[in-house]
Amino acid sequence: MSTGSLHHHIRRMTGRDPHERGRAANTLELLFDLVFVISFAQAANGLANLIHHENLTGGLIGFGFAMFAGVWAWINYSWFSSAFDTDDWLFRAATLLQMVGVVIFAVSIPQMFASLEPDETGRMVLDNTGMVLGYVVMRVAMLIQWLRVAVQNSAMRQTALRYAAALAIAQVGWVVLAFIETTVTTMLVGSLVLYCVELLGPVVAERHGRTPWHAHHIAERYGLLLIIALGEGVVGTEVAVSAALESSGWSPELLVLALAGLTITFSLWWLWFLIPTGEALHARPGRVFAWGYGHIVIYAAIAAIGAGLHVGAYAIEDPEHVASSGALLAIAVPLVIALVGFEIMRSTLIGWAHSRAETGTMTIAVVLIVGAVAITVAGAPFVVGLVIIAVAPAVQIVADELWGHRSRARALERVVG
Repeated sequence: MSTGSLHHHIRRMTGRDPHERGRAANTLELLFDLVFVISFAQAANGLANLIHHENLTGGLIGFGFAMFAGVWAWINYSWFSSAFDTDDWLFRAATLLQMVGVVIFAVSIPQMFASLEPDETGRMVLDNTGMVLGYVVMRVAMLIQWLRVAVQNSAMRQTALRYAAALAIAQVGWVVLAFIETTVTTMLVGSLVLYCVELLGPVVAERHGRTPWHAHHIAERYGLLLIIALGEGVVGTEVAVSAALESSGWSPELLVLALAGLTITFSLWWLWFLIPTGEALHARPGRVFAWGYGHIVIYAAIAAIGAGLHVGAYAIEDPEHVASSGALLAIAVPLVIALVGFEIMRSTLIGWAHSRAETGTMTIAVVLIVGAVAITVAGAPFVVGLVIIAVAPAVQIVADELWGHRSRARALERVVG
């Protein structure tokens, strides 16, 4: 090993080799991912608390803000790192600055959720100043990185400048929106406009020169964040069950809830990793925006399942104030979104033709989940509906192992060759 490889001196951002063999996530990326555990946990906890306090609208608004901003910042960093990671001291310092922004963002999430509790007049005043501050710190660090590419990489200069322009415009908008006195409705409309600017920036920029991202590396990075999001479901269930144990001790209902949370988590892990995503992305790079952006919804849905399990613990501990049907819906709705999202993402990469069997089994799983909610609304015990919901994705796994894998293999062969 040469001593040069141990020295993190400044290197030009000429771009990584998109066909590099053995490319994998490095330790800095793994450390960066861990910081997002906090924001996922805070968002899920805030959603669960507001649902518990019968403020679903406020919970969804806050959860939407927190999850979009956090996941979008992660996505931007991960794609940039896949294309331009130099692992020099300046790249590491910029990553540290982004991590500082994530921490500021995450610790400000509870304040934002608290502001969504209606006052005596029933009015909500969204206070996301701290979150915007953290988000802007993250994005300014990303802006510095793109400007560095523009200076050091003539071939990618126009692409980098377009990325930087979209970033700068959006951050000015977020700062203005955060510090002006406005209503929640105005905030939502303004945020929608800025979301469009954020999302369209990469689409426009990549038309003028594709960045050299690595398909297998990106697939691994998305899989790692999925595991973090799934881990939030496990942690959320554990925290909720532990709180209930302190007040009332073990019960059959709590045991079922804990097992259901673990079963759902394991099933979602299994279903997401059904196809070799890296090979499919490499074969169909034109599908990356639909696939990459679609995961914003999927990650949010998975984190919301953790919040729903937390609400389920509230329903077991305090059934007089938390309806069992509402608690089951809090688990069922995001689970359905995740299952449908998985199928859409698979079909985006390898085509709809593969999925007659898989779409059919996914539909059966969704029908089971809907049926579980229906019988709970009709008066069945909460744990009965919970067991059905936990089993539903496992049915999809069994069906895939029996016959669905064959059509998927044929579709992959057509795509990858």
